[in-house]
Amino acid sequence: MTTFTYTDRDVICEGYVAVPAGDGPFPAVLIGHNWAGQTAADNGVADRLAALGYVGIAIDVYGQGTRGDPMGDNGALMGPWMADRAGLQRRLLASVAAALAHPAVDGGRVAFIGYCFGGLCALDVARSGTDKVKAVVSFHGVYAPSGLAAGPIGAKVLVLHGWDDPMAPPDATVALGHELSAAGADWQIHAYGGTMHAFTAPGANNPAGGVQYNPDADRRSWQAMTNFLAEVFGKAGN
Repeated sequence: MTTFTYTDRDVICEGYVAVPAGDGPFPAVLIGHNWAGQTAADNGVADRLAALGYVGIAIDVYGQGTRGDPMGDNGALMGPWMADRAGLQRRLLASVAAALAHPAVDGGRVAFIGYCFGGLCALDVARSGTDKVKAVVSFHGVYAPSGLAAGPIGAKVLVLHGWDDPMAPPDATVALGHELSAAGADWQIHAYGGTMHAFTAPGANNPAGGVQYNPDADRRSWQAMTNFLAEVFGKAGN
């Protein structure tokens, strides 16, 4: 395991980095975690991205040693960040700055993806207006607007969404499209029918609560992401 350690003010954050074989620099993809915090699942995504020729960097929003229960209620961890979106934006951009400083990373080709809470993080990176991140991808993310001053969004945006996700119902999806259009973003939303929240998580199995793994949506969304990144960056490693 290769740790990826960086700081936001006086807080140490510890994630994971996977670097492709061969000579870099390589395009990089940062991975925002769900509400449980940075876990082995995020590391696995980083490894899959490295196999595609990207530096995969699983970031850490909560801070070194602060992790939740992947099968439990992690509202106490996520809640403060939902209430402090300026602080969340600062922490996310600290991870971007750390990625840019990594010797294997091509600083002109950086993307940010995320799952659930991490999907909101991806959107908030785009909403920040940073020109350091060229593309963001939200997998079954939360959409809640940040409440911060709105500006133009330069990053290309891909939203991968379960149409039956109760945490982001159809009216919220339409509202997000309007928000992205108002910000001048180049955006896409892929909505998967018959699909609930957490559709990429094999252990998710609570349809009564709107949470259910969907292997077809999982496969299709990963392919959509890889096509999107290839379009934005060109073939990885080139």
